[in-house]
Amino acid sequence: MRANRGAFKVAALLVVLFGGLGVTAASYQQTVPTAHYVVDPTWPRKPERLTWGQTPGIALDGQGQVYISTRSTPAVQVYRTDGTYVRAWDIKDSTGAHFIRVDPEGNIWTTDIKSHLVCKHSPDGKVLLTLGEAGRAGTDEKHFDRPTDVVVLPAGDIFVSDGYGNRRVIHFDKTGKYINQWGEAGTKPGQFALPHSIVADTRERLYVADRENARIQVFDTNGKLLAVWTNVITPWGLYMTKKDELWVCGSSALRAAGQREGAADPRVEAVRSSGGKRDSGETISEWAVLPPPDQIAIKLNLQGQVLLRVPLVKTPTPPGKTGELDWVHGIAVDSQGNLYLGDIQGQRAQKLVRKP
Repeated sequence: MRANRGAFKVAALLVVLFGGLGVTAASYQQTVPTAHYVVDPTWPRKPERLTWGQTPGIALDGQGQVYISTRSTPAVQVYRTDGTYVRAWDIKDSTGAHFIRVDPEGNIWTTDIKSHLVCKHSPDGKVLLTLGEAGRAGTDEKHFDRPTDVVVLPAGDIFVSDGYGNRRVIHFDKTGKYINQWGEAGTKPGQFALPHSIVADTRERLYVADRENARIQVFDTNGKLLAVWTNVITPWGLYMTKKDELWVCGSSALRAAGQREGAADPRVEAVRSSGGKRDSGETISEWAVLPPPDQIAIKLNLQGQVLLRVPLVKTPTPPGKTGELDWVHGIAVDSQGNLYLGDIQGQRAQKLVRKP
C-alpha cells in the first residue's frame, strides 16, 4: 500500500527537569506518512430494532468482536469485525455512558459520567464488580466524579481516569480495594485539565489523554511521571495494540498566537475556570467550549514519535454522510489495521479500511 508523505508538527524528545524529575517532553518537527482510509458502508449489519445515540466508546476483544458503548438502548452492542451482529445488553441508565474496555481476561468494563460508576461485566453483561456509588460524586477513595475511562493490567490492577470532576488517576487492586491516586487540576506536568482516556503498554506504563491540555502524559504504576507529549494532537480516545502501537483519535492541537509551548488550548479556559461544570440540560455533553477544528487519528510509538497520520472527514452538520465524523471520541484497531471509530454528534460507529 502507498502512503503519501505529508508534513505534520509533532514533538521531539528532549530531557527536561520538572521538579527534579527527568521527564521526556516534546517539541520538534517530523515528516510523517499520511494514510488515507475509506469507510466500509456494510459495517456493521445492525438490526433495525437497535438504535444508536451518542457513541463514545468502542473496543475489541481477542475473538474479533467489537463492543460499542452508546447512549441509547441497548447500551452495549456487540458485532464481529465482518459486521455480523452478535448480541446486546443494557445498563440501567445509559445517558452517561463513556468508554468501554476489554480486560486481559475478556471481561467488559464500562465507565459512566452521569452515575459516577465504573463497572466490570461478563461478556454477556452480568455485573461482576462495581466501583463508586451510583448517583453520588465524591473525592474520597470510594467515589468518583464523572469517571472517564479504565484500564486493567494482566495481574488485575485497575486504573481509572477520574475525570471531569476530580482530575486524577486512581488505582485499585483486582478486588476493587483502593491503593493509590495522583493528579490534580492544572497545566503543570503531572496535573490534568481533563484526564479523558487511559491505556497501558506491555511494560505496564500508563498513557493518559489530558485532553484539554492537548497532551498525553505517561506514568508508571506508582504515579511517577515519565513523559509529557505536547502539541501532537488534542487527544480524545486512546487505543494500545498488542504490538505497543498507540493509536489516538481527536483533533489538531491548536495554540493561540504567542501562547507558550505546552500551554493548554485557550478555547477551554472558561471550562477549566468553572471547574469543568457546564449546564448541558438533560443530556450529557463533552464539556468543550468549541467543536474540534478537524478530525484526525494518529499512530505513535512509545517514544512519542508519530508513525502515521490519518486525516478524517469532519461533517459540517450532524449526522453527516457515511464516512464523516463529528466529535470523534473512541477508537479501536483490529489485527488488519482497520480502524473502528465512535463519535458523539455523529451518533454512530464506523469501520474505516486502509485505502490502497
